[in-house]
Amino acid sequence: MDMDPPLQLRVFNLNCWAIRYLSKLRQERIGLIGDTLGQEGFDLALLQEVWSERDYCELKQKLTACYPYSHYFKSGVIGSGLCVFSRYPILDTFLYQYSLNGYPYMLQHGDWFCGKAVGLLIIKICGIIFHVYVTHLHAEYCRDKDAYLPHRVVQAWELAQFIQHTSKGADVVLLGGDLNMHPGDVGIRLLRGWTGLRDSFADTERFEGCEDGCTLVPANCFINKEELQPFPLGIRIDYVLYKGLSRFVVKCDSLVTTTGTAPGKSIPYSDHEAVIATLCVKPREEAKGSSGSAVEPELVDVVNEARTEVRVGLHTAERQRYSNGRMAILALLLLLLQAAMGLSSLVGWDSPQPFPKFSFSLLSLLATVVLLLSMVLYVFHTIEVKMLQGTEEQMRLALQALQDKLSSM
Repeated sequence: MDMDPPLQLRVFNLNCWAIRYLSKLRQERIGLIGDTLGQEGFDLALLQEVWSERDYCELKQKLTACYPYSHYFKSGVIGSGLCVFSRYPILDTFLYQYSLNGYPYMLQHGDWFCGKAVGLLIIKICGIIFHVYVTHLHAEYCRDKDAYLPHRVVQAWELAQFIQHTSKGADVVLLGGDLNMHPGDVGIRLLRGWTGLRDSFADTERFEGCEDGCTLVPANCFINKEELQPFPLGIRIDYVLYKGLSRFVVKCDSLVTTTGTAPGKSIPYSDHEAVIATLCVKPREEAKGSSGSAVEPELVDVVNEARTEVRVGLHTAERQRYSNGRMAILALLLLLLQAAMGLSSLVGWDSPQPFPKFSFSLLSLLATVVLLLSMVLYVFHTIEVKMLQGTEEQMRLALQALQDKLSSM
């Protein structure tokens, strides 16, 4: 099959950091992002953290002429923050919300309320079926004591499984997003090893931008420089990943990241740097079977490492469930004791009250609140335990299948 010339696809990926009322200069930056997208004329724009649907509507109105097709993915309490603008028709969409995404009582982080998810769009370009995925994983707030690492590993596993099971009818797979993982982290190695996705930064023929492709850099005025002290050059957590399936081959001709302030402006687009990849898609010279059947021995070690992290999270969740269950029982016993004391006064047993009535009522209210909160958290951590157990079992079966394949090679 001939395709002359090869298809070139320009992809723009950015975490916009557009939290209404909280993000600095949000409206100005959203306008700046819209102007840039309109001027540059990318084929696809994959955006994260567009938390306000009003911001999405403003971008859509501004970009209708350049990007006639767009989609906003809705999930969680305040939304997924994911949206896509495309020059080509969007044939279908689907959203998968991750089963684990932090804790509702960690209000200062807020990931649980965001409904972190992966969105899938099916797009047909010049007869080639693209499965385009956009996602945003749970943030890493402390690298030394990362309480959310098991949740992020589960999300990486679910993302890998979702791509693996939904991309069978695709010619090209493309993933963009803020993965909140360094290139060497177990989650990104698991995702790439399981799906066979290639990293545009590692494979590009031409790169221009921040050193080492970093997308959180100290030079950005919105960045807390103290958080990046261990990483003087910055960190790379935003990615454009891709692969061609049996009939097509994909390579990255060039990769560009923004470098702090936007061209001709005094402010950056976001606290993250944008990633702009130019991909080249062409048919394979010879018919080849899918490379998905090949098993890399290193993948067994990666899945084992990820399974270990899930087990650590499982033990922590079980301890938290036990603590909340014990607290609920103690609060219930206190309420029963108070009820018994109240009944004794009703039936005429004139025993002296050890507490004033106000203190007695206040203690009852406190015990009721503790009981309700403990029960809610017990249920929440029970769900967390079940999800971690399920993921650990999936990984065990995957390991068994990988080892069987390796032994038969």
